[in-house]
Amino acid sequence: MTNELHPYQDRKKLKWNGFYLSEHTSQLALEKKERALTWPAKPMMTTEEIGALLREAQIKDRVIALQKEEVDPEGGYSPDIIGKIRGYDELGIYIAEEKIHYDEIRHVAFHTLHKWSDLD
Repeated sequence: MTNELHPYQDRKKLKWNGFYLSEHTSQLALEKKERALTWPAKPMMTTEEIGALLREAQIKDRVIALQKEEVDPEGGYSPDIIGKIRGYDELGIYIAEEKIHYDEIRHVAFHTLHKWSDLD
């Protein structure tokens, strides 16, 4: 027996879809903007150059900017990985909780962090 006096109410579940959709749309827009940026290919360094710079960065506890030798489907490079060397093993180094294998490194350079107080 159905209750004719109180028909089923939807409880307005559809109104919450707008919140998820706007967050999802903003995330997609951000990802599209990041993909639109193109990162130029930096000069390929030799294994000796990379090793010397990584040793110096480790000893002096300096921040480095590292470009990986990987391209996206459009042929563009990903942004530099910036940070201090947190550790290493025989296969690669750890920067900012990410392991980068030695054979994946295209270019390494010291990176200077700019303080917000130095900005004009």
